Amino acid sequence: MSRMMEAGQTAAWGTSPDAEAIERLARAAIDRLPAIFREHLDDVVLRIEEFADEDTLLALGIEDAFQLSGLYRGRPIGEKSVSDNGALPDMITLYRRALLDEWIETGETLENLVSHVLVHEVGHHFGLSDNDMHALEEAAGR
Repeated sequence: MSRMMEAGQTAAWGTSPDAEAIERLARAAIDRLPAIFREHLDDVVLRIEEFADEDTLLALGIEDAFQLSGLYRGRPIGEKSVSDNGALPDMITLYRRALLDEWIETGETLENLVSHVLVHEVGHHFGLSDNDMHALEEAAGR
């Protein structure tokens, strides 16, 4: 049923959170990270989009755009080199519609869901394992 509602469509409780609301939640999650991580995120671009584009989905082998709620694009910090000239900035993209769909389906708070996805993508920036990402989430108060 959640996929049948269009972005911004009203329901008894109001409109769905917009991109700015998702970004505020994501930035709040960043602010809760330990300082040692936050200081290495200044140059990472945070974007909120409705859905991943077709090229991204194809490259990842994902058929349903609702299955991708976040994506890190860039090279993990440990793989960077001073000779990396002209590279695009590292970027974390959160996909609003996929997040909202998961929020409705799971009953998880939107704040926790956005924090979880963001921490996972930050983990990719640092080249962390899934266990490391779980520990980072714990440190971020999730």
